[in-house]
Amino acid sequence: MKVFHGFKFSNVSLFALLTVFLVRGSVADQPPNVVFILSDDQAWTDYGFMGHSEIQTPELDRLAERSLVFERGYLASPLCRPSLASMATGLYSFQHGVTGNDVDGGNKRAELDVPVRQKFHQLPNFVKSLTGKGYLAHQSGKWWEGHFKEGGFTHGMTHGDPKRGGRHGDAGLTIGRKGMKPVTDFIDLAIEKEKPFLLWYAPFLPHTPHNPPKRLLRKYTQPGRAADVARYYAMCEWFDETCGELLGYLDQKGITENTVVVYICDNGWAAASTNGDDSNQKVWSHFALRSKGSPYENGIRTPILISWPGKVEPGRVADFAHAIDVFPTIAAVAGVKAPADLPGVNLLDRTAREKRKVVFGETHSIHNMTVGSPEDTLQYRWCIEGEWKLLLRHFGQDTTNYRRVHRWDTAEFRLYHLGDDPHEKNDLASSYPGMVNRLKKKIEAWHPLGESGEKANTHPKKTEVE
Repeated sequence: MKVFHGFKFSNVSLFALLTVFLVRGSVADQPPNVVFILSDDQAWTDYGFMGHSEIQTPELDRLAERSLVFERGYLASPLCRPSLASMATGLYSFQHGVTGNDVDGGNKRAELDVPVRQKFHQLPNFVKSLTGKGYLAHQSGKWWEGHFKEGGFTHGMTHGDPKRGGRHGDAGLTIGRKGMKPVTDFIDLAIEKEKPFLLWYAPFLPHTPHNPPKRLLRKYTQPGRAADVARYYAMCEWFDETCGELLGYLDQKGITENTVVVYICDNGWAAASTNGDDSNQKVWSHFALRSKGSPYENGIRTPILISWPGKVEPGRVADFAHAIDVFPTIAAVAGVKAPADLPGVNLLDRTAREKRKVVFGETHSIHNMTVGSPEDTLQYRWCIEGEWKLLLRHFGQDTTNYRRVHRWDTAEFRLYHLGDDPHEKNDLASSYPGMVNRLKKKIEAWHPLGESGEKANTHPKKTEVE
């Protein structure tokens, strides 16, 4: 046992400490590592640091304490595949062409999807930007666009082969649920090679299947609480625990100070039972209406966190943040150039953030796309200016049972004041027609519709009761 300045160290702990010092010294001149954490199907309210009274997320709470926290983050799409595509490319769905999860074609889905992926891979993304500068990059979890190498990753888990069931992450979806070894092994490899690294950690959590560890399910099962709510709450804490394993490993390796952590969620979610007083919910049992797949706050809003110890001052800001900002922000911290025409901003540029007064997004059909005509399946365009939010309803093609998620919503537009009504209970469109018209003009200037979009912008024909 050795003693230094009053502290006792065993030979093992002394060796670990020296390893930390050596690692810190070896990375001092490197650009920062980037860890991109992406949760899957989690509402913006459902974290301790966002004020939830029941769900416990101590690991993300600690991350938030040392992060720049954007409480008003928004997504380009309320659906995983197009949402991830927008984060990677910094573009909106109508620009990158990935508007839904699938091209509706039954057994030919994979074949019909090829041109969608081909277009996506022709676009710049932040993964390719960093690996082009010498970063190692690892993909785990959700990844829809084929083999991880097609996306620019040097290492990864997803094979994307339709013949082996490859689709939205395949082998990568085991991360978190079945341990963290692929991720920690990659971190060890990057340290060994003395290379900066990008880690895409997008576990299939808290996404269904909601099968949390029994200890967590017992914790959240209470009299009077619906079973689907208890399972979801437990999944949120399970996801949080995996984030703690990852962040703790960075600490263990002594690289936290030279690592930028970016956190975001792909889209919101709420249990079906929480919307039981809505008569429309009876046609859809998988999750609550006005959450996943919808442009309401529980579909498109997310907290966004950026941590970089010693470089980014922690705090909470009221400025808008958006999924399209991920690419320019990561490019800026890594010292690479993002395309000049990206619509997003570097979230660490306070001036750029404060200049933006309005954010936009769109929602399309969930499980069908029309290749080459993204507006064909358009369901909503939306914008938020200050506290005012306008939804413009469209009625594009929707060929699957997932049309029930939004078929109920027949109003041509809805207006909400989020400051007074954050859960969008009171539609003010009829009371403020001037505001409706003003925001509508902003939406039309942002994304004017072509012929297919004009056809989509018609009231749906009456159909049989679904």
